[in-house]
Amino acid sequence: MADQTDDTETENGAGEEAAAEGGGKKFNAKKIVLFAVVPLFLLIGAGGGLYFTGALDKMLKKGEATEEHAAADDGHGKKADAHGKDDGHGGVTGGPVFLEIPNMLVNLSGPDEQPRYLRLKVQLEVANQTDMAAVQAVMPRVVDQFQTYLRELRVKDLRGSAGIYRLQMELLSRVNAAAYPVEVKDVLFQEILIQ
Repeated sequence: MADQTDDTETENGAGEEAAAEGGGKKFNAKKIVLFAVVPLFLLIGAGGGLYFTGALDKMLKKGEATEEHAAADDGHGKKADAHGKDDGHGGVTGGPVFLEIPNMLVNLSGPDEQPRYLRLKVQLEVANQTDMAAVQAVMPRVVDQFQTYLRELRVKDLRGSAGIYRLQMELLSRVNAAAYPVEVKDVLFQEILIQ
């Protein structure tokens, strides 16, 4: 009997050691999950959050801008002699230039018997004087594009800030198509009057 008790104790002892080792492996797997997988998911979640809020784009564009600036700055320390090279307009070179479009007065379409009119005063933002001259050269085409689009508008198309924003984006698209390859950066409303 004593032999059987010793065998049972040995078997139970071996079983407990095996269980302890198995438990240790489970504990190690838990540690791996806790210290590797969870932080990985947190980083992925944070990256996704930054991406969808647009903060990641701002961070990446800032990095690209400094890289582009560093690459473009190969003449560091050299002063450019621009004496006598001004175009005579007295403006600051390198900044945006604004070009005024002639005032437009168009009849809005609609089912009403009462005529509705839109009076629009617009300025275009271009990068430099050269682009401004190129846009001025095709100004009749730009005005034609604007007039054609504006005559198809209805009063309800211009309601609210969303309507004005759509109008701005459509005019920007049309002026860029008319003045291609020059890029017009923005269409700025000076006056919008609907009667």
